[in-house]
Amino acid sequence: MDVTQLTLNQALKDLNQQKYSSFDLTQEFLSRIKKYNPPLNAFISLNPQALTQAKQADQLRKQGLKKPLLGVPIALKDNFLLQGIKSTAASLVLDNYLPHYNCTVANKFLEAGAIILGKTNLDAWGHGSSGEHSAYGITHNPYAYDRVTGGSSSGSGAAVAADLTFMGTGSDTGGSNRQPGSYCNVVGIKPTYGRVSRYGVIAMASSTDSMAPLAKTVWAAAKFLSVMAGHDPLDSTTSKLEVPAYHQNLDTRKNFTIGVIKEFFIGLDKKFVSVAESAIKKLESRGHTIKQISIPEVKFAYPMYCLTVFAEIASNLSRFDGIRYGNGREKFGDEAKRRIMIGTHSASAGYSDKFYKQAMKARQVLTHLYHQAFESVDLIVGPVFPFKPFKHGEREVSPLKMYLSDILTVPANLTGNPALSVPIEFVEGLPNGLQIIAKHFDELSMFQLAYQVEQEYQMYKVRPKLKP
Repeated sequence: MDVTQLTLNQALKDLNQQKYSSFDLTQEFLSRIKKYNPPLNAFISLNPQALTQAKQADQLRKQGLKKPLLGVPIALKDNFLLQGIKSTAASLVLDNYLPHYNCTVANKFLEAGAIILGKTNLDAWGHGSSGEHSAYGITHNPYAYDRVTGGSSSGSGAAVAADLTFMGTGSDTGGSNRQPGSYCNVVGIKPTYGRVSRYGVIAMASSTDSMAPLAKTVWAAAKFLSVMAGHDPLDSTTSKLEVPAYHQNLDTRKNFTIGVIKEFFIGLDKKFVSVAESAIKKLESRGHTIKQISIPEVKFAYPMYCLTVFAEIASNLSRFDGIRYGNGREKFGDEAKRRIMIGTHSASAGYSDKFYKQAMKARQVLTHLYHQAFESVDLIVGPVFPFKPFKHGEREVSPLKMYLSDILTVPANLTGNPALSVPIEFVEGLPNGLQIIAKHFDELSMFQLAYQVEQEYQMYKVRPKLKP
């Protein structure tokens, strides 16, 4: 089989019709990883049990057992714990850490019959938007090896783009799934906060971390999220709301009122504005109503994000003391140290009233303003990144320039709204995405609109030329 032309939907049909086995499919992906991963550096480690799991899936299928992802090869970002498999969060602090249990998401996928190929690269601890901050080396963009993938879920984005797996999990804290989705020509999801369990995922910022898939198509992303989502008694922040079968209702024709926040287009590269506006016009031609809206306060979203999220980072990383597990704190990288210092300062005595608490108040205001906006629109659309994929090292000289990569994605994390990136027209030959933001727990509408965008552009058919 040619996995570069294979969608998840077709693969499930083929497996059920026994056109090929899960073992053969898994072997094909492992062969591609062996051939193409060295220059990409998308995977940190492989699961030695993958082929055994594939054989078991084939046996279960022969016995007539049905599971939603039976025999489907996937990958986990390396901050998702998998029992007995090294889980590093791409930091040398956890270079020798072997978890004694699975994260809830891993358990859900295993119960659904999926085959876990291995663990994908990321910016260490999830700190980054480029894939350049991993202790195990930079992740390279399959469409342009000298450019970044977006981050922090860089390895999952690159692995899906290079057809090394059907899906890679990601943790979207400030855009970490949508950004590699946009830069790698795949679909990157950020669900409603609390839609997917965080249990067993190494935390970055507990109030914004959102677990979700990166996949080649909207249907695949919807299918994977349907499996991942749901209440978890081990995570008190998860919702008890019923999880729809998102993938079963994608082609339901609806005419939405779509909001366009004018502040999202201020200061953007003109070519990005042009491409995004063209995509919006295509939606209008499909019968949707486009409504210009203004949320001036959104310009303060990134300062709010830094002050609140960095404080949570400092708190979460304080547990890594080298006493109970892992290595000592001297193994922290520069970016982790920078965020620990900023976060500790903003939440410390004498400064928390001035910085952290003010940011938390502003976050509540922004959440209220988004809620008001959604009283008059069904969905909000706009760009994902303000500029094209930059070359490796181009923004390393200035951490502030790197942080500004997140200005269009962090608002949805602060407000808890679901959002995604769906591929649209390339800019100067490089991948680009359209961001769609929905009301809380209305992922279905978000997927339905993204499906229409995908039908319009069909960018999943544009595959990269890989270097062995």
